[in-house]
Amino acid sequence: MEKYILIIGACGQIGTELTLTLRERYGNDRVIASDIREGSDSLMHSGPFEILDATNYDALEEVVAYHDISEVYLMAAMLSATAEKFPMRAWNLNMNSLFNVLNLAKEKKINKVFWPSSIAVFGPNTPKDHTPQHTIMEPSTVYGISKQSGERWCEYYFKKFNVDVRSLRYPGLISWKTMPGGGTTDYAVEIYHKALKQGQYTCFLKKDTILPMMFMDDAIRATLELMEADAERIKVRSAYNLAAMSFDPEEMARSIQKHLPDFTIDYDPDFRQLIADSWPKSIDDSHAQNDWNWKPEFDLDRTTETMLENLKS
Repeated sequence: MEKYILIIGACGQIGTELTLTLRERYGNDRVIASDIREGSDSLMHSGPFEILDATNYDALEEVVAYHDISEVYLMAAMLSATAEKFPMRAWNLNMNSLFNVLNLAKEKKINKVFWPSSIAVFGPNTPKDHTPQHTIMEPSTVYGISKQSGERWCEYYFKKFNVDVRSLRYPGLISWKTMPGGGTTDYAVEIYHKALKQGQYTCFLKKDTILPMMFMDDAIRATLELMEADAERIKVRSAYNLAAMSFDPEEMARSIQKHLPDFTIDYDPDFRQLIADSWPKSIDDSHAQNDWNWKPEFDLDRTTETMLENLKS
């Protein structure tokens, strides 16, 4: 039986590219995009689109029934930096949307759920280097608290109601196709745009702030590989650690200078520095490697080359 897929939050940084990739794989008409606002031309013109508030259970249930949806990718969320400004709005969006989707799966109205977690689930007391899959998790941000809570609910719904829910702890994501949406790792996208347009970038983090990062192509591929893996191979039902590379802004600037020798960077840390300081420097993703053969393809220099090449054109 052919499946129909619903992407919630399809207009966001991950959602846009995920939707287009899924449409290439399964057919445009079988992947329904949805968001509270319209998205890019490529998103809107390549397949079905629904205006949808993910916190409205009845509206979500209606879309699922109308399109005969079997899988949901819940990408709607308020990210770390924005969530600190609007904590209750962030909690409402991030948690209620998840409950709505999990309850649809509990009622057997959908078969499979993907929900993204984040390295924000870790906190200042978490081991910073090669952060293990199972470790101290005391998040100090609104976003991190919501993601940690979400992980616990995902595992609960799997164990209690046999809901097939799968999740990844995304690191910072880098893409040339979409701008970031209010996260603490946004500098790693902004820097390429500024390098090409102005030859200079002022970073909102300190020069030696090492964080885990990933090129978007790897993140999308990891998501699809996880969702397409046989259920018995998925041993972690909270969220899998996921890793590709770790670097600080200074290393990123040096990578750019290999292509743009005159590029300069300076630093003016803001409130996002405290968030970054609470996160890991590198991630141990051996569970993902062992369970479903995860392996990244992009390092920093390949990411820089790809970003600059596509942003120039």
